[in-house]
Amino acid sequence: MSTTSGPVQSRGEKDQAAFNAGDEPYTLGPDSVPQQGVPSGVVTQYHWKSERIYPGTERDYWLYVPKQYDGTTPACLMVFQDGAGYLGPNIQAQVVFDNLIHRREMPITIGLFVNPGDKGPGNPLYGGTDNRSLEYDSLGDQYARFLIEELLPEVQKDYRVVDDPAGRAICGMSSGGICAFTVAWERPDQFGKVVSHCGSFADLRGGHNYPTMIRKAEPKPLRVFLQTGKHDLDVIFGSWPIANQDMAAALAYRDYDFQFVLGEGYHTLKHGGAIFPETLRWLWRDHAEMG
Repeated sequence: MSTTSGPVQSRGEKDQAAFNAGDEPYTLGPDSVPQQGVPSGVVTQYHWKSERIYPGTERDYWLYVPKQYDGTTPACLMVFQDGAGYLGPNIQAQVVFDNLIHRREMPITIGLFVNPGDKGPGNPLYGGTDNRSLEYDSLGDQYARFLIEELLPEVQKDYRVVDDPAGRAICGMSSGGICAFTVAWERPDQFGKVVSHCGSFADLRGGHNYPTMIRKAEPKPLRVFLQTGKHDLDVIFGSWPIANQDMAAALAYRDYDFQFVLGEGYHTLKHGGAIFPETLRWLWRDHAEMG
C-alpha cells in the first residue's frame, strides 16, 4: 500500500502547475504592442441580456472599430469568444488589429469580443454556475443562431459589415475554440474563417466526433487555423494535443485550406498570442488589399 502526503494531481493539473511556474517560451512581438504613428481603434463595452436563444442569460461584449472605418464601405468582421481574454495582455488583439490594418496586412475589420453567458449548468463533472460550456462545447447551431440572430443585428444597427462569409472570421480559445469551429461548420454561409487556440475537440459535449464528421462530409468552404501545445490538457475528457492532431489529419484528408501549429506550451493563450499577428496574415492573405 502506498500513501501520499497531499492530493494526487492528474497530468493536466501537473501541466497547469508547470505553466504557473512560468516556463512557456513565448512572448509578444512588436506587432502586438502599440507602435508610434499607428492609429488606434476604439473599443467600447456593452452588456447584453438574451431574450431568445439563451433566455435570461447576460454577458458583456466589446466592439472594436478601427480608426480607418468611415461607414462608406462595409468592414470585415471577426468574432472572439471569451472576448475579455483576447483583449487582455496575453494577446492584445485590438493592438494587433491596429498594426496590421495600418500596414494593409489585413482588411479593415470590426472586432466583436463576446464573453460567455452567466446562469448556466457549468462544466460537465466539474460543475460551476455559468453558461460557457453549454454555449461553447455543444454541437449544433444554437450558439451560431445567438450570434446571427441576436448580437450581429445589434452591431449592424450602427456599423456596416460584409455579408460575404469570406470576410467574416471567428476565433476562440479552449471551449471557445471548438465553438468557433462549430459556428463556421454549422453556418458556412455566415463565417468562412476559423481560428482555434487549444481547441477543446474532446468528449465534453460531443466534440471528439468532429474528425469523423469532417472525413464523412463534403468539404465546406472554410479556412481553418488550429494551434495547441505539446503540454496542453490531458484529462478525463481526452488529450487536447491528440484531439487537435486528429482534427488536422481530418482537415488534410478532405483537402481543407488549413494550418496546424503544435508548440511547446500549455492550455493558455501565450503561444497563440505570440503567433497571432502571423495567424491573421495567413487568415486574411487574400484580403490584404481590402479597404
